[in-house]
Order: sequence, then structure tokens, then C-alpha cells
Amino acid sequence: MSETGGVREVKSAARTVELLELLAARGDRPARLQELADALDVPRSSMYALLQTLISRGWVRTDVTGSLYGIGIHALLTGTSYLDSDPRVRVVRPYLDEASEALGETIHLARLDGGDVTYLATRESHEYLRTISRVGRRLPAHAGALGKALLAERPDGDLPEGPYASLTPHTRTTREALAADLAGVRARGYSIDREEGVPGIVGFGFALRYDVPAQDAISCSVPVARLSAGHEERIVAVMREIRAKIEATVPGGAGSVHWRR
Repeated sequence: MSETGGVREVKSAARTVELLELLAARGDRPARLQELADALDVPRSSMYALLQTLISRGWVRTDVTGSLYGIGIHALLTGTSYLDSDPRVRVVRPYLDEASEALGETIHLARLDGGDVTYLATRESHEYLRTISRVGRRLPAHAGALGKALLAERPDGDLPEGPYASLTPHTRTTREALAADLAGVRARGYSIDREEGVPGIVGFGFALRYDVPAQDAISCSVPVARLSAGHEERIVAVMREIRAKIEATVPGGAGSVHWRR
């Protein structure tokens, strides 16, 4: 067994978490029993027993034939509880509204999670409506404004060797290219993602420095077709102001719980 913080990992618990993460990552693509057993290198009989246990508790769901499996509704309940119980998310939400109203663009809040960022809140532009909410979804940190704003708060020595996954033709896929970009982020005080994560979209990311190093960031996303030089200047000015307001308001006094993540 592996160890975490000096404590031996519980194999059955780790397997359960790996299964739930695998099903969640598949999104709207349900999996068959053998696929899951193969992916996690688990005997088919053991995987079946685990799935049935999780189905009975609402963490996994199956179709009417009992042959396809997907993430269950209790995953949503737990995720919602995470957002509702986080005092920083509660504080930031009104400022996302303020930025959205001022700029008319899409505003995000996300948190660094390993090599990815996870979206915690979004205010969509009325001009650019997504059909699927980003909240709870992940994006590689190297490929977007949110992630680059947070990576720039850390030494380049922490960057993985690469090569990195390419999401668009503009994604920086080498350690050297990303490190050079992060130097620019530190000099400016914010990151810029020019179609690196999503074609046709430019993002501006701002780390929230109420943690050291920062764990959370906000961003503004705008379609390339609507981004003039004047609009870019206004986005940066408004988002700097919003960041300052958040950092001055975020809870940090006695009685606050300081979670590791």
C-alpha cells in the first residue's frame, strides 16, 4: 500500500474514489462493467460488487438493462455541499456578478487542483451562452488564463517536464514555452490566454492572493471577435479592481476554517 502523510492508504477506499473519478471524467459516456474493470485493473467480480454497493447508495447509476454505468446523483449533492460550505466561494460570488455586469462578459472563479483548475462559479455573458455549465469541470492549468495565473504564483521548478497536452493549436506544450509565458504573467500581474484553451476565446486571469501561494483565481473570457484594444484595457482595469475588493473582503479572521484545499 502507498502512504499519504505517513498513513497507509486504504486500498478499498482508494479503489472506490478511483472508480467515481473515472465515471465523472467520462461525463455523458456511460461505461460497461468490463471497461471499468480493465481501466482500474480490478477483477470483474470485484468491480461488479463495488458498483452494486455504490448504486444502492446513489453514487453510481445504471440503465434499465443493468449493463451501463454512470455517476450518480449523490456526487452532485456532495459537490454542491462543497461549494455551499466554502466561505471564500460565498464571498466571491457577488463580485463575479459585479464584474459580469460591468463588462458584459463571462466571469469565472476556479481553484488549482494538482495539474488542473476546477471551476467553482461562473457568470455567463448574455452574448456568449454555453449549453453546459463549467462549474465542477476541470481544465489543464497550463492551457488557460486561470491556471496560468496560479502557476505564475509558484516557482518554475514546480512545473512538470512536459510535453503538455495540446487543446488548441495555440496551447503551449513545452516547459520552456510555458515558463517564458509565466514570466510575462508575473511582470504584468495577470495572465492572458489567447485561444490556448478554447478556440475563439481570449481569457484574462487574476490570482487571488489570500493564500500563499494562491489557490484561487478569477478570469474574464471574451470572444476574439469582440475584443478590441479598448475593451481589453477595460477588462484588465475592472478585473484588477474586483480582485482588490475580493482580497480585502475574504474571510481570514478568528473562527474561519483554513482548509488545505
